[in-house]
Amino acid sequence: MKKIAVIGTGYVGLVSGTCFAEAGNHVTCCDIDQSKIDKLAQGIMPIYEPGLKELVDKNAGRGTLQFTSEISQAIRNAEIVYIAVGTPMSVTGEADLTYVKQVAQTIGENLNSYKVVVTKSTVPVGTGKVIQTIISQYSSVPFDIVSNPEFLREGAAIKDSMNMERAVIGASSDKAYEIIAELHKPFTSNIVKANVETAELIKYAANAFLATKISFINDIANICERVDADVSKVSEGIGLDSRIGPKFLQAGVGFGGSCFPKDTAALLHISKDCGYDFKLIQAVMETNESQRMLLVKKLISALGSLKGKTISVLGLAFKPDTDDVRSSPAIDIIPLLTDFGATVRAYDPIAIDEAKKKLGYQCSYSENPYETMKQADACLILTDWKEVKELDLHKVKSLLKQPLVIDGRNLYQIETMQRLGFTYLSVGRPAVHKENTISKAM
Repeated sequence: MKKIAVIGTGYVGLVSGTCFAEAGNHVTCCDIDQSKIDKLAQGIMPIYEPGLKELVDKNAGRGTLQFTSEISQAIRNAEIVYIAVGTPMSVTGEADLTYVKQVAQTIGENLNSYKVVVTKSTVPVGTGKVIQTIISQYSSVPFDIVSNPEFLREGAAIKDSMNMERAVIGASSDKAYEIIAELHKPFTSNIVKANVETAELIKYAANAFLATKISFINDIANICERVDADVSKVSEGIGLDSRIGPKFLQAGVGFGGSCFPKDTAALLHISKDCGYDFKLIQAVMETNESQRMLLVKKLISALGSLKGKTISVLGLAFKPDTDDVRSSPAIDIIPLLTDFGATVRAYDPIAIDEAKKKLGYQCSYSENPYETMKQADACLILTDWKEVKELDLHKVKSLLKQPLVIDGRNLYQIETMQRLGFTYLSVGRPAVHKENTISKAM
């Protein structure tokens, strides 16, 4: 059993700390936000993640998981200190290390014995050296630096943490590597041993590659619409190639969330800093940005104008099973719709409160998708929630002023929408018109 302090109780810190506790370690999750700590102590989660509350309650109840704002004391009591604070994207595209540097100083000021200091936050290459320098300015006590990036999928984070595909451990010494490798034995036997800089780059490379697959298939989808091809079949055909695989080949409205947009921008900035022109990643980002507007153009093409029209938007979170709206399609698209003069009614089963912080009163909100559709001029699908996949399409048609569905997630079969008499415009697939004809996509 290890004594671990996790500094930062956001998505990464809270999930990681809870899973370390579940594995039998004694974990103290720390945050400077006293209100967040108070709520966690009461069992109130700051994020929505399936299974997280149950695991927090279990380990808090048996004493292996604690919460505190007394960060200095938690550091002094720990053998391993995890840095899991935010690294938001700055206006220039690079990762903002303000919080990481503040934590490094706090660690240095409270370093009372040898400890392994681990970065769990996604940080640029060279951050480990920055942390080492800062800590050394405040303490002469020996310590080691490790980069141990996370690869959690929101909505499946507990499963991903308890059953890791791999653990990446970039350590400044063999001693530190062995300590963190031992910590990960309950989670995986696939461990990538590297130096700190390599581990830092692996996280960016992984996310950038997945983002590239998404933008690639979206570009292919845009070609499909021009040549009367079906991107879903293209994805199936190339995904069966074992060298490519089927994952992240679903065409749609583009990627969002807390990682892909931020990490692709940060990797582009890293490449510029080291003198390399990473044209591919620049193109990936440009494709993703343009994909949002393409969906709006489909809507305008179908309606002629959005002025005075009512649009039902289904989905505010960037993906299902999370309340995360960071860089979600809805956050980008709803302001565009209102700028064109539309009235927007938005549905989401989980993310309304988070969306309100970004959108305010630019739209009305409902946890009932059918309420948003009553006499709406069109329905726009932006998140592939199970509740949206399983809508009663007969009821949808009866509620809409006209049977127009713009599907940014390709949720429904073209033949079904044709049979039901919808005008159905998806991404990279033939368009269906209510006259029961199929044509090239708009």
